[in-house]
Amino acid sequence: MAKKETKTKQQALASDIINSIESKLSEAGESSKKIKKSIEKSAEKLAKKLTKLLSKDEKKATTATGKKTKPEVKAKKDEKKAKKNAEKAEKNAQRTANKKAKDEQTPVADTNGQSTETPKAAQPTPRPTPPARNRTATPAPKPTPANRKPSVSTPVTLDTTSQAPTDTTEPAADKA
Repeated sequence: MAKKETKTKQQALASDIINSIESKLSEAGESSKKIKKSIEKSAEKLAKKLTKLLSKDEKKATTATGKKTKPEVKAKKDEKKAKKNAEKAEKNAQRTANKKAKDEQTPVADTNGQSTETPKAAQPTPRPTPPARNRTATPAPKPTPANRKPSVSTPVTLDTTSQAPTDTTEPAADKA
């Protein structure tokens, strides 16, 4: 039954498309049989696609009415969450009330005005950190590339006019 309805919708839509296209073409001039056939084919294809899309939208609309909408589902979730949070808050309040009641019931020892708390160990004071160094004052030497030849410096000359040190390994002849 549903297929028969979709077929009739397709045919009606195709005929509407064909009529509108042919009316526009007649304003421009006369059309041949070949053009009319191609218009019919393309109109049928288009009608088929359009009816498919329309039927999908209709199905979504009918299934959506049976299901709950997103805002309803979200509201229900929020309600559950609020109830759960209220239960937790109630438990926490009960726990703190029990704790306070327990603290009040414990007898305080007679201390003659002295405190019963154990003295806390004094925390050592942290060492002061030295001021940060200014590293921009002495820049690091730039590395020289390995393939670069060293620069030529002035040659060092040895002074040969001064006396050479005497050999101390041989006994001196003067002293004897």
